[in-house]
Amino acid sequence: MNKKDLAIFENFKIRRHYDEMAEVWYFSVIDIIAALTNQTDYNRAKTYWTTLKNRLKNEGSEVVTKCDRLKINPEKQLKL
Repeated sequence: MNKKDLAIFENFKIRRHYDEMAEVWYFSVIDIIAALTNQTDYNRAKTYWTTLKNRLKNEGSEVVTKCDRLKINPEKQLKL
C-alpha cells in the first residue's frame, strides 16, 4: 500500500497523510463528513463541518480545538 494513496469508503475517496516520524495517519474530516452524509459537493461538506465545529465549540467541546487543518488539495476528493 502506498502511503499517499487515497482511502476508499462507500465509493468516496478520503484524502489522507501519513506522518512517518510520529507513525500516525491523518484523514480529511471534510472527506469523511462527505462520505457519511452522502454529499458529493465538497463545499457543502465543508460548510457542514464548519457549522458543526462552531456548535461544538459553543457547547464547550475541546475536541475541535485540537483539529488543525492540513493543506490537502480539495480536487483530489472525487466520488468514484
